[in-house]
Amino acid sequence: MKLYIIRHGDPDYSIDSLTPKGWREAELLANRMEHIDAAAYYCSPLGRAQDTSKETMRRISLRRGHTVEPETMPWMREFDAKIPDPVTGNIRSVAWDVMPAYWGQRGELFDVERWMTSDYFEGTDIREKVEAVNSGIDGILARHGYIRDGRFYRAQQPNDDTVVLFCHFGVESVMLGHLLNISPFALWHGFIALPTGVTVVTTEEREQGIASFRCRRFGDLSHLDAAGEPEAFSGRFCETYDNWEQRH
Repeated sequence: MKLYIIRHGDPDYSIDSLTPKGWREAELLANRMEHIDAAAYYCSPLGRAQDTSKETMRRISLRRGHTVEPETMPWMREFDAKIPDPVTGNIRSVAWDVMPAYWGQRGELFDVERWMTSDYFEGTDIREKVEAVNSGIDGILARHGYIRDGRFYRAQQPNDDTVVLFCHFGVESVMLGHLLNISPFALWHGFIALPTGVTVVTTEEREQGIASFRCRRFGDLSHLDAAGEPEAFSGRFCETYDNWEQRH
């Protein structure tokens, strides 16, 4: 089976929706996704993800001749564990905004077995939040015939279905960490899915009944490239420190 994990379009966080550019991106995303015959669609409850899905779902509904809507999954909202800033001590909910001088000294953050035990997360709700996401994606996979067993999945009903998820970069990284057995901290700080970036992971069943996931595209923006639409900056930080027009 295949999972298409899609980040929302360029966000207007003040109204939890999309900027004018974000709406253009969602239209171009629909040009791509309307041709993919998916077995199921799921979406974050937040407005920017819901709005990103609308044009794709409208076109699919027209093609199929009946209304198709994504199922809203509360756990698919942006990952919002409450984390103390290691410098100021202030509580925030952006686990992927940690300075390299801090995480560069803490190798455990990049270890799939130890990252949540780091003192960085001491006293936080990180484990509870991660377990909710892991249980959520495992629940979807179980619906579609794959049952988690340690680090892989039992293919109880092997299939080549496609499942589409509209969500957010932070929670996407947690899902991918679980599916690929990687610390999400490495994904949060080493990768970025820009607005409407499409990530594709596919099962491989090399041993009968035992399936694992493999990522074959991450944050793909070919639908924007084809239309000459520039990528949005949202989620990135300054390319050089003296560029004060970019987020530091």
